[in-house]
Amino acid sequence: MTQSTIAIDVTLDDQKIPHQILWNASQSSSEEKQDAKAIMISFWDGKERAALRIDLWTKEMMVDEMADFYYQTMMTMADTFDRATHQTELVGEMKDFAKQFYNKFKKTMQEQQQG
Repeated sequence: MTQSTIAIDVTLDDQKIPHQILWNASQSSSEEKQDAKAIMISFWDGKERAALRIDLWTKEMMVDEMADFYYQTMMTMADTFDRATHQTELVGEMKDFAKQFYNKFKKTMQEQQQG
């Protein structure tokens, strides 16, 4: 068996807010640590039947970037759910929701800029 390690380094400011997020993976083609403005990590605890999450973002993460991040994450979660379950109707509903969410966000941002 092959083992891979993913390392995440988070530098915090004086108020313990993430200032910088760096990550790398031992099986990656890049030996350099990669910079990220946000991370979402989920673990499944089968014994407790509960999702455990780590959500972090830096002060530099802009609101529009957060919306892009959520939209893309929801779309890839739908793809993963499709590969795991083959529930194409539910996958379609998940993707429709993600699109509605993103379009509503963009509309709200446009209204705020106009107003």
